[in-house]
Amino acid sequence: MSERASFHFCRREFLKTTGAIGVAVAAPSVITGRALAAQLKTVRFSEAVHNLGYINLYVGMHSGIFEKNGLDMKVSAAGGDTQTFAAVLGGSADFAIGDATMAQVSRENGGPGMVVGTVVQRAHYFGVSKTLQPMKDPKEFKGLKTPTSPEPTTNYSVAKRLIENAGLKLGSDATIIPVNPGTEIAAMLAGQADMAIAYQPSVAAAEAQGAKIVFDFSNYIGPFCNTGIMVLPATIQKDPEMVQALVTSFEEASRKTYADPTFAKQVARKEFPDLPSDVVDKAIDAELQYLIPAQSVITKRDQWKNLIDMQVYLKNVKGTVPFEQIIDNSFAERAIAKLG
Repeated sequence: MSERASFHFCRREFLKTTGAIGVAVAAPSVITGRALAAQLKTVRFSEAVHNLGYINLYVGMHSGIFEKNGLDMKVSAAGGDTQTFAAVLGGSADFAIGDATMAQVSRENGGPGMVVGTVVQRAHYFGVSKTLQPMKDPKEFKGLKTPTSPEPTTNYSVAKRLIENAGLKLGSDATIIPVNPGTEIAAMLAGQADMAIAYQPSVAAAEAQGAKIVFDFSNYIGPFCNTGIMVLPATIQKDPEMVQALVTSFEEASRKTYADPTFAKQVARKEFPDLPSDVVDKAIDAELQYLIPAQSVITKRDQWKNLIDMQVYLKNVKGTVPFEQIIDNSFAERAIAKLG
């Protein structure tokens, strides 16, 4: 997502290992970047898609937080929620972040999967349109064509539940158009759809092209485990030090994101160099304004309940795995205690 403290880098232990304390003091160049890198634990980390909802991950990487905690992060984008958890199940990734429902589905079908933290604490998408006026009630989705990521992504699931809860029939009263993640705004901007359900920085990019936010999913739904850190129980058992280091890093990165928005914007510009700086800055402002990135890595009961209740309604899961059996907050609790 060995012994308990093996991945916390210790200068004294490093110098002792080299057997050259005196030499190192006399010649600091001995402690090179290559030597430090050799002490880091490689972590194969899969993100569902590359997007600014995961800003805490990127802040942690660019600020050196993961390295400070002994981890060398090898991050790759899987292309969707199903694919990112499949990477963990298949052994090509140690951890995955995406819709944590994937772990629930696995467990209900007799497979493995645990959630050790939250990365996105609200529904991190917005309805954006060039033609519609702001809406506060999903009943106003009637007659709309809305592109978003395909089922079973969280975007699709949330939109489907809101439409049906509003008494509308999906497919006749309102239409969801499944598209590849990250391409949601194209049909709306081309006039082929009324409202796109998208996340940042696509939302800010759409605003720069004349669209505006017309529906705020984050506040309508409230606390919500939109994105969790998923890992196999076998990994927790085999390497709890790595799991702890990763969760501690996310806790520290979460705090830094909110404490230093200027730095978060700098990181976001590096992660999305093809977008204008003002678009990226606006995207980060919106992420923080709507409290979308997790303020703490711990997974709260109300966040999880809102996610699972939605998925039970949609018949994607049965909801038979108790909170305590799929959520392991022990690593988050230790991280919070350590950081104060």
